[in-house]
Amino acid sequence: MEEFAHFSASIFKFLAYLLVALALAGVFLIAYMRVTPYNEIELVRKGNMAAALSMSGAFLGFCAPLASTIAHSISILDVVIWAIVALVVQVLVHFACRFLIPGLVRLIEQDANVAAGALSGGLALGIGVLNAACLTY
Repeated sequence: MEEFAHFSASIFKFLAYLLVALALAGVFLIAYMRVTPYNEIELVRKGNMAAALSMSGAFLGFCAPLASTIAHSISILDVVIWAIVALVVQVLVHFACRFLIPGLVRLIEQDANVAAGALSGGLALGIGVLNAACLTY
């Protein structure tokens, strides 16, 4: 009976954190797509691999610190605050990539260089992993 009581309490916490995480992931996707000068969803629907790689890397780069924060947080508010930090970091990485890779926007929009999208996504993911490691407080 004690195990059931523990499970009952735990399942509600799990669901609360999961719903908050999904909402934050959605907020990230919307915010990130508003920052980029192209419509990733439209480009991906057309088979644009560079856009898919860039967006996937940014999303995973956001989810890594989000997962770390959930694992180490003291509250849902704590998760939300650090998720905002992770979102800002990913937006900064996007602008850094645009600075470091001349013509990145054009290369991704035209699917002219899959490597540019892969590098952008890889940098976003790498910075996200470092960000996640910094959140183990």
